[in-house]
Amino acid sequence: MANPVYELLLTTDPLEGSREIVDPGAGAVVEFWGVVRELEDGREIEGIEYEANTIMAKHQLEKIAKRAASDFAVNLIVIHHRIGFVRTSESSLWMRVAARHRAEAFAASQWIVDELKKTVPIWKKPRFKVETRRRASPSEPATAK
Repeated sequence: MANPVYELLLTTDPLEGSREIVDPGAGAVVEFWGVVRELEDGREIEGIEYEANTIMAKHQLEKIAKRAASDFAVNLIVIHHRIGFVRTSESSLWMRVAARHRAEAFAASQWIVDELKKTVPIWKKPRFKVETRRRASPSEPATAK
């Protein structure tokens, strides 16, 4: 692939990897799925609300993709990030990086995720699960369920 190919997407839809986005010249393809875990700061959550400055986020993603292609000799970069509410165990980020060799594909993938977290204006706000309190009788103290 002479010129790197980029696909950058911010969406409210659930993420799905695509087998159609391939690079026939690649010897290595690395995929990364960022998944919302069940605990945030030691507390159980329902999910995370992601907000973004969409115009700036797309601009920063493009800068990251171009730099990764240049610095790591990457041929293909796909970055899909969800915005809106993402439930626990659902994906908030899907990324595919293709290069001629695995070292470049792995290094570029890690660098892209690190840069994305540092520079792309996407903010997350966890939605914590609310503890329910149970009372056996009016004289008994409430206990967490």
